Parts: sequence; structure tokens; C-alpha cells
Amino acid sequence: MRSRRHSARRRGRRRGDAGRARKAAGDRARNRRWHAPGRGNSGRRAARRRGSRARGGARVRRARPDVDTRGRVPRGGGRRDLVSAVPVIVGYVLREALRRRVFAVVLFLTVVFLVLFWVANHYVHNELRTLQVPQDVPVDARTFASAFLTGLALFATMFLGVVLAVFLTLGAVTGDAERGLLQPLVVRPVGRSTFLFARFLGATAVTAPYVIAVYLTAVVITGLTMHWWPDRIATPAIEIAAAVAVVTVLSLLGSVFLSSTANGIAVFMLFGAGLVAGLLGTIGHAIGSTAIRHASTVAAYMTPFEALYQDALRQITASTSGLTGFLLQLGPFGGAYVHGWGVRLWALAFLCLVGTAALLAFKRRDL
Repeated sequence: MRSRRHSARRRGRRRGDAGRARKAAGDRARNRRWHAPGRGNSGRRAARRRGSRARGGARVRRARPDVDTRGRVPRGGGRRDLVSAVPVIVGYVLREALRRRVFAVVLFLTVVFLVLFWVANHYVHNELRTLQVPQDVPVDARTFASAFLTGLALFATMFLGVVLAVFLTLGAVTGDAERGLLQPLVVRPVGRSTFLFARFLGATAVTAPYVIAVYLTAVVITGLTMHWWPDRIATPAIEIAAAVAVVTVLSLLGSVFLSSTANGIAVFMLFGAGLVAGLLGTIGHAIGSTAIRHASTVAAYMTPFEALYQDALRQITASTSGLTGFLLQLGPFGGAYVHGWGVRLWALAFLCLVGTAALLAFKRRDL
């Protein structure tokens, strides 16, 4: 019998206050009576384990999978994730454009252009009534003026489509990364390839119908006012939409490396360089310069949107011949010397190559 003291095993199983336990430990130290090392501690650990099992018999209910952020998170659905994520990002692109009033600006510019285009057709039609063409000059004045106006409408439509495409994609990567919107998207819910493809698809889904609608409206205005219709109507509309898609993928590539402002400036300067190269090609064919024609052809293949634009111009007056057709080839909105299926296939290949380059660069970029 030990007075006023209990063994370590009994004290581990007995409920008491902490003060008595510390006091007993101190007395044991003074009396130099203690058990072998680890013997008492092992007993207390076993007692605590038995007590925890006794008290923890009922499991704590976990949160439901829809509440717990770690509950039933899929590792990746492959094609199903792509199909479900693309419409979400496309909707995000459209809402962001509405918030920034991009559509409002483009719609205002479109209305202004169509009104001015109708006014130009009206006055040109009135002037043609009094225009006297010499009998020895086999030129169809109505065809020449109408084709020139339609080429002007094609150029303006392409320019407005490029403006819309650039505004939709100039900050697709760098801009969203600077605002902190890109990191939560590409880390877990969707991948980088899905995000970039959805941004391209969203911009193209907006610009392609817009370009086709504006061009067809301009053709209808010219047809009803001037009583003249292009030789091809659908083909130029499709080609100009494809040209805007090429500019869109170039803008996406630039957004991986450049800031929003720098990317917009670079894309517009590249667009202007392509148009200038096309005009130089027209001049080279007019004066018979082989060097200028060769340089213009190389520039057109380096900027396929310009080649598609020239092919679309050619489709407007594909059946026009004689002196009228020759004069149209000399004009800035009628001359087209780079055309054919080779240009179209190269534009498609260029689109795929630039898109692949943008994707690879985006995967290597630190966010």
C-alpha cells in the first residue's frame, strides 16, 4: 500500500484534476520512486486509445459532395469536358463584349457605314443618268460603277470585321491574366487548349455572321439602287469571313506575348501592311513590273487574309470582260491577281499553323 499515491497505470485511467496529478508527480520525484522508462507512458497511451475508440464510436457526418469542394471532383472527362466548357467560355466572351460595349461601338459604326453607302449609291445612280459615254469606248458605266461600289463595300465590311475580331481577342490571354481571371480557369476546370479554342470559336461565331450580314446588306443596297448584281454573291461573303478568322487567330497569337494595347497595334499594322501589299500588286500589274508583282504575291501569301480579300474581289466581277473588266482590274477595289483554290487551301493551313503555334506558346507561358 502506498499512501496518498497511485500507480501510473491507475492514475492514467482515473479521472481527476490536473493539479492533483502534477502534485503526485512531484511527490514521486522527491521520493525517487518511479517505474521503468516507457512503462507508464505506454499504459497511458493505450488508455487514451481505448477511450478515444469508446467516445468516437459514432462517425462525424461529412459534407455532401455538392457542398464539399473536394467531394467527387472529376479527374478529367476528356471530350466531355471540352464539350461542356466551350459553350461556357463562349458565353463569357459574349458577356465580356457586352460589358465593354464592343457590340455597341461596332453596331454604331455599321449603321453609319450603311447609311453613307446608301447615300453614295443614290448619288452615283443619279449621275449615271446624265453620264454620256463615247460610242467608240466599249465601257459599261453602270457595271463599272456598281462593281467599284461593291468592292468598296467588301473592303469596309472586312475592316469592320477585323475591328470586331481584334476587340474580342486582343486581351484574350495577357489581359485576362493581368486581371486575375485566367488562372482559376486554366488550372482546374478547363485546360489551356480548351480555353484558347473556345476564345477563337467565340470570336469567330460573332464575326463571321456579322461580316456576312453586312456584306449581303450592302449588296442588296447596290442591287436595288443601281440595278446591278455581282457575278458571285455567296463566295465573296464566305471568303471575307474566312479572312477575318485568319486575323482572329493572329490576334490570339499576339495576345500570348503582348499586352492588350501592343497586340491591337500590331494586328492593325499587319492588316494595313497586307492591304498596302495588295495595292502595290495592282500597280505592278498595271505598269508591267515583274519585281513588284512578285513581291506582292509573296506578301499576299504571308498575309493570307489579303489573298482571300483579293480572291473575293475577283469573284464579284468573275464574268466581266472587255475594257470594263480591264479597268476594274486597275482600280483599288477591283484588282485581284492572287486567287484560286491554292490561296484558299493555304489560308486554311496558315490558320491551323498559327493556331498550333499559339497553343504551344500558351502552354509554355507562365501565368
